[in-house]
Amino acid sequence: MYELFIANKNYSSWSLRPWVLMRELAIPFVERLVPFSSGSSWASYRAFSPTGRVPCLHDAGTVVWDSLGIAEYLAERHDRVWPADPHARWWARCAVAEMHSGFAALRQQCPMNCAVQVELGPLSEPLERDLARVAELWNEGIGRFGGPFLAGPVFTAADAFFAPVAFRVQTYDLQLAGAGARYARRLLALESMQAWHSDALAEPWREPEIEAEASRVGTLIADLRTNPAP
Repeated sequence: MYELFIANKNYSSWSLRPWVLMRELAIPFVERLVPFSSGSSWASYRAFSPTGRVPCLHDAGTVVWDSLGIAEYLAERHDRVWPADPHARWWARCAVAEMHSGFAALRQQCPMNCAVQVELGPLSEPLERDLARVAELWNEGIGRFGGPFLAGPVFTAADAFFAPVAFRVQTYDLQLAGAGARYARRLLALESMQAWHSDALAEPWREPEIEAEASRVGTLIADLRTNPAP
């Protein structure tokens, strides 16, 4: 059976991508959650990941690292990772590649933190551009392929790669035009996303640097965690 190594569900947007993809496609796997270490996790993560990062997939001696590499590996073994329609498939791959390598302002200024709600101050121009592009991309996919998911009627890798953005929309109350807001709510309502969020709220670990990032970009208005810090 697959083993999927991930980090804290509260913070690790990269871990969420293959996790939610495998859950939504009913691909069995064993979850191996290794919390971030204080400072750097590189040395401890090197025990199971050649890059010292997560996510990392183990499959009977084969090691697959990077969320996009994992998605492609799974696509060679399972149906529905990518859309069946060729036009939807190329669009989905382009959208995933853009998400994988872009949206730097969104990542930096709205770090994933599922457990809190933050009121942002004035948005920077780069962040406004990123949010406008997210909305444009989501509206295009849903409009072109009919929804309710990005590339058609079923959940695919395109949705998995934008799932962390939905959590950012929730944490920072990000405003998206058109169908984007409805799509974010649709992702957040998925059983898999609800399960991830519930687990994140129950985690006892706190990373001061990551917690400070959320406070630097706005005002903390709620902490939803159900498990106190150790």
